Amino acid sequence: MSENPFADTREPELRAAFDATDYVAGDDIVTTVLLALRLGRPLLIEGEPGAGKTELAKALADGFDTELVRLQCYEGLTAENALYEWNYTKQLLAVQADDHGVSGDDSVFTEEYLLERPLVRALSGDHDRPPVLLIDEIDRADEEFEALLLEVLSDFQVSIPELGTVSTDRPPAVVITSNRTRGLSDALKRRCLYLHVEPPSFEKERNIVERKVPELDGAVAAELCGVTQRLREEPFRKHPGVAETLDWARAVAELRAADDDDSLTPAEIEHTLGCLLKEVEDIERVDDTLLEALVDSARSARIEAGTG
Repeated sequence: MSENPFADTREPELRAAFDATDYVAGDDIVTTVLLALRLGRPLLIEGEPGAGKTELAKALADGFDTELVRLQCYEGLTAENALYEWNYTKQLLAVQADDHGVSGDDSVFTEEYLLERPLVRALSGDHDRPPVLLIDEIDRADEEFEALLLEVLSDFQVSIPELGTVSTDRPPAVVITSNRTRGLSDALKRRCLYLHVEPPSFEKERNIVERKVPELDGAVAAELCGVTQRLREEPFRKHPGVAETLDWARAVAELRAADDDDSLTPAEIEHTLGCLLKEVEDIERVDDTLLEALVDSARSARIEAGTG
């Protein structure tokens, strides 16, 4: 019988874990994550790419000082990639050498010859503390792959025909992310608590940038966030997420002197757009008129932030 090792997690403890890793989480995120931890339920997070979904799992692992076990999903992901594989080379050598008295195929299907992949790794007892299992971008995997997850998400166990059932009495905290490129099955959703991450407000994004890129002047950070918020109003193919804003902030900081608090120039914005926009059609839409609007947004953001 497994016990939920996160059942006694308190809100101050969770907030402290986020603060320790500079992860800015609103009350809605804190409450949903807290419930998932206390109830021992997987957390399904959906939202635009770059919204901080993966970072949330990393913040949990860092904040609780435990291992992050990550399964990056992709088209064609198989059970062998996610669960386990047999070390066929080691098995063959053992049979050839008659190692440990091996004389038949059955005897080499033991834990000694098992290669753990992320799901089995997260369920193994080889952890000082229960890990955080991140199943990242589940919507990139084939729909059939979701069926493989159901046993893990429901009972925190997997079945290995040659060995039996692998389970744990201290299940991991599970975070599943999706960019909503396709719908997920009802069976998967039923097993999870759900959180949709909205694009951050200006104040929240400014707070994130100031925490993550402290070397950048605060007034310039406000301008950056004003520009990013303005870009999200455009009908682009791909809007910049928080990850892109942080990339841009680090790039601008890299190009500037440490104490440079001058306003962003049109050229500075134009020449670094590649940090924010990743589609050539979107970059080509930034003409002189839009560039002027971006500069105006930067100035307004500096004033709104009280740093102008």
